[in-house]
Amino acid sequence: MPETPPKPRLRRDIDENLKRVYEDALSLEVPDRFKDLLAQLKSAEAARKAEGGQ
Repeated sequence: MPETPPKPRLRRDIDENLKRVYEDALSLEVPDRFKDLLAQLKSAEAARKAEGGQ
């Protein structure tokens, strides 16, 4: 049985809710643990490059 396309209002409501969730996620601060992990990765990459690796 073929699916019927969502009704325009339902589609608009879904779009608005997805945008709201996305914007909320963007406003969250990156946890310190993630920042620490990123710093460790950058440090390891810099050390590898300094040793002549790529």
